[in-house]
Amino acid sequence: MTLEINSALVKELRQKTGAGMMNCKKALQETNGDFDEAIKALRQKGLASADKKVDRKAIEGIVSSYIHTGGKIGVLVEVNCETDFVARHTDFQDFVKNLAMQIAASPEVIYISINDIPEEIFLAEKEVELKKDDLSNKSDEIKEKIILGRVEKTLKTLSLLNQPFVRDPNITVEELIKGQISTFGENIKISRFTRYMLGN
Repeated sequence: MTLEINSALVKELRQKTGAGMMNCKKALQETNGDFDEAIKALRQKGLASADKKVDRKAIEGIVSSYIHTGGKIGVLVEVNCETDFVARHTDFQDFVKNLAMQIAASPEVIYISINDIPEEIFLAEKEVELKKDDLSNKSDEIKEKIILGRVEKTLKTLSLLNQPFVRDPNITVEELIKGQISTFGENIKISRFTRYMLGN
């Protein structure tokens, strides 16, 4: 059973660390509501203060590629940072290579973020869920919550940032990026990607 966390505590942790609301809530749940331990957990994951940098302009960066063994899948990805200094850093370039490999390993992923998914896809998925028989005996309020939960779960499979990182499934790609933001002290964002599959 998931521990219910007070929203005021989540807000306080966010103000203290600069990490996102969902990451703060998750940290508090994982530490059974222990505020200091939650701060430590966020710092260890590199999430504290990373969110403060996400609005800064990132116009430098690199385009990197990954060709899967056998040459049947290829990926091009553009990842931006704030300075050419970071763009030329070996660790940054390795990180971008890992992102390209992640995209190659995630055939269902079409969008960078769940926020990029067009509303018509959301509505179409909602329509599919509305027609499922297992919801017929539920109240409208419960039905709506279940439907939205299922739709969100489906849409997350299409979003790169929501994928478990292939080299460490305990973190998402979004958490990986925030860790890099914390490491380099610059905003880092995935700008675009293209996946090529032989014959498609």
